[in-house]
Amino acid sequence: MHFLYALCCSATVKMDKSSTLLVHYDKGTPAVAKEIKEALEGNDVEAKVDAMKKAVMLLLNGETIPQLFITIIRYVLPSEDHTIQKLLLLYLELIEKTDSKGKVLPEMILICQNLRNNLMHPNEYIRGVTLRFLCRLKETEIVEPLTPSVLQNLEHRHPFVRRNAILAVMAIYKLPNGEQLFVDAPEMIEKALSTEQDPSAKRNAFLMLFTCAEERAVNYLLSNVDKVSDWNESLQMVVLELIRSVCKTKPAEKGKYIKIIISLLSATSSAVIYECAGTLVSLSSAPTAIRAAANTYCQLLLSQSDNNVKLILLDRLSELKSSHRDIMVELIIDVLRVLSSPNLDIRRKTLDIALDLITHHNINEVVQMLKKEVVKTQSGELEKNGEYRQMLIQAIHACAVKFPEVASTVVHLLMDFLGDSNVASALDVISFVREIIETNPKLRVSIITRLLDTFYQIRAGKVCPCALWIIGEYCLSLSEVESGISTIKQCLGELPFYSVSEESEPTEASKKIQPTSSAMVSSRKPVILADGTYATQSAASETTFSTPTVVQGALTSGNLRALLLTGDFFLGAVVACTLTKLVLRLEEVQSSKTEVNKTVTQALLIMVSMLQLGQSPASPHPIDNDSYERIVLCIKLLCHRNDEMKKIWLESCRQSFVKMISEKQLREMEELKAKTQTTHAQPDDLIDFFHLKSRKGMSQLELEDQVQDDLKRATGEFTKDENDANKLNRILQLTGFSDPVYAEAYVTVHHYDIALEVTVINRTKETLQNLCLELATMGDLKLVERPQNYSLAPATSMQIKANIKVSSTETGVIFGNIVYETSNVMERNVVVLNDIHIDIMDYISPAVCSDVAFRTMWAEFEWENKVAVNTKIENEREFLDHIIKSTNMKCLTGPSELEGECGFLAANLYAKSVFGEDALVNVSIEKQTDGALSGYIRIRSKTQGIALSLGDKITLKQKGSS
Repeated sequence: MHFLYALCCSATVKMDKSSTLLVHYDKGTPAVAKEIKEALEGNDVEAKVDAMKKAVMLLLNGETIPQLFITIIRYVLPSEDHTIQKLLLLYLELIEKTDSKGKVLPEMILICQNLRNNLMHPNEYIRGVTLRFLCRLKETEIVEPLTPSVLQNLEHRHPFVRRNAILAVMAIYKLPNGEQLFVDAPEMIEKALSTEQDPSAKRNAFLMLFTCAEERAVNYLLSNVDKVSDWNESLQMVVLELIRSVCKTKPAEKGKYIKIIISLLSATSSAVIYECAGTLVSLSSAPTAIRAAANTYCQLLLSQSDNNVKLILLDRLSELKSSHRDIMVELIIDVLRVLSSPNLDIRRKTLDIALDLITHHNINEVVQMLKKEVVKTQSGELEKNGEYRQMLIQAIHACAVKFPEVASTVVHLLMDFLGDSNVASALDVISFVREIIETNPKLRVSIITRLLDTFYQIRAGKVCPCALWIIGEYCLSLSEVESGISTIKQCLGELPFYSVSEESEPTEASKKIQPTSSAMVSSRKPVILADGTYATQSAASETTFSTPTVVQGALTSGNLRALLLTGDFFLGAVVACTLTKLVLRLEEVQSSKTEVNKTVTQALLIMVSMLQLGQSPASPHPIDNDSYERIVLCIKLLCHRNDEMKKIWLESCRQSFVKMISEKQLREMEELKAKTQTTHAQPDDLIDFFHLKSRKGMSQLELEDQVQDDLKRATGEFTKDENDANKLNRILQLTGFSDPVYAEAYVTVHHYDIALEVTVINRTKETLQNLCLELATMGDLKLVERPQNYSLAPATSMQIKANIKVSSTETGVIFGNIVYETSNVMERNVVVLNDIHIDIMDYISPAVCSDVAFRTMWAEFEWENKVAVNTKIENEREFLDHIIKSTNMKCLTGPSELEGECGFLAANLYAKSVFGEDALVNVSIEKQTDGALSGYIRIRSKTQGIALSLGDKITLKQKGSS
């Protein structure tokens, strides 16, 4: 075994990329060839099979081993073993059959007699595989003597032979001189088709007519319209392919073919039904046709069990939604039935489609169905009920924002999930409640009452602050304010939060809370950590006379106390602010000064107790500076109340929230307008007066289709968006002007596919033989086709197409060369091509996500690329706009948050790739005293490729402003 090391990397490849190890098969050395030859000359069948397999493997690895040919002709051709015969045909398919000038090698004549004998063999398997082998032969000189035998097999008694004979006739007929070999082949196949009973042979015969004589296939189809629904599945698929081909060339005749498609919608095969629906959508835009296709997709969604099939069907429905929304609105309930699938991806995509189809007519039905699904998630049977519940809550939230009248029917149901163990679901619920209570003033009283009743159920430290903010802002009446204060006091429990005992032995509670058994007297000072954040450093000294212990409170003490005792002093600061707002509002609505002063005293006692807990060794960690200062500010405000401060605390915060909601609604409207593209007709377009046309003989579907075509033409939907200038930008020069072969490529990127149309020009005065475009890729790119050899006359040009598959969002490189031969020089000439760099911008598009989702992904994603700001741009907003334009991303930070000139700017950008990958970018910049910008651009993603590629793009583009 020989090992060849191929180092497929350049200077730009990252160090963490592993080099490629290519393990090659045994070379065709004389020793190996001799072993194969000896095995072939023997009488052992198994040894011959192994030897033939080795020979085939050598050929697949590029070896020619010409010394084996005569041995195989002598000892393998006469064999009657089916396995050996099959391997022999593989060997004959792989060997070179022509010389350097393109002429068939003389020794190839030796195999013609054997192939003729096989075509007349009494065993149907030998005949069938030989006919299949003939389908792969491209040399007319070898095929020509075999044509009479191929025609005889068209009438063989066994269907396996007949179906392969039809394919052989089609392959030979498509050869350059094939029509001369089989002049009347279409007539013979048509005759065979009319009498054929085998489904596969019938399908092959119809495919041959479709490929080689389309008119005959059309005539046969139209003469058997009534029988199409009874045909085999494979034949029906070819019929649909024929209809698509005919309707492209003759769009005026598509009416009669659409009737055939609609009749096939009742077929028993799911594949045929799916293809029928896709064909209908591609051929007609009539409401009847689109409605039939959409109904078909919905039926398949409910009948198919494979999740991948369901995702594909949902993609088709999503495409219909974007172009035929009015029709899809009628089927929203059918689409929502797919929520019965346990797969989260299917449920998420279903909800995304349904949310875009909500109208005033169906909103009640949709919300009712979503409420039933939310109730089902309480059963706890499935593992991912929490995630599914979160998706449903977000969907209901979107419904209530679009149609506020349904908020009253869902808000109280969702508030039951404020204490959900899934923190993300509880956060979505409280965010929904916060927005609804502002946008629906009529629901304020009922929401506040329900929130105060269920507040004790909230156990998540992230949910409590938002709930407290709602209580502090929207408790307006005297009874609501008093209930709010009472609820907070009850959830905090009895004061104080800790006590100091003089016992010699510490209690069990103190052992759990404090690290040592003696009291700690600590002094606090702030320090700056390595990542730039603040922390508090405590210097502790021991005393031996007392032990602080946490007072857990009574069994009825609530959630706030439990969270405070874990060291959540941010929540303590929110509690202090909420109590301050409630006390200030109580002063407005309560006439009794005594009651107000009593409440103020209780609030101050709570705040002081929280400060004492934060500064005591009984707390898991000391109170942070921000929370400490916030609580102290609340204490000062309650001690020295004035009208100006009262106005700021009771009005300004709510005004900011109202502004945030209005900006959010404005952004959603702008996104909706961006989705609806406006097209315009050209002033010199043809005006077609539909009502003056003759309607005689036209079906309703044809009339609707004609009306839709006229509307599209009037609105300019048929006009092409891409102009010639954009096309010219995609042309890349691959060779120099002085090279004997000039080449340039037109690159088309479409999601998972890259199509290269390479124009090759022969600038010499000689014919270039065996010209081959050899391409290789680096990155997650894969060549689909093997290169072919061409001949190029002097001063002529030709186009070579190459298809490349893309599997991930990563900057890839396509490189290669053009190899050719001339008659004068027998050596192969090589022209090296310029590299083609595939830009990541072709794969990502701006997207929108919530702040919570952005922060969640930011915390979860493991790959980060940190790019230092290095630009000549001196304005922060201008630099941010330049980065947004260069990266094709969406800025999630609102315009109001970017207002002002403070010398600092922080913004979040988001985009999504065609592969579903998320790209997160955080821009943090600061303006220096000299006017220059400094800072970092941090990129995070789930995969390494998108983080590195996007970082390289930003590094390349950030310096300039163009």
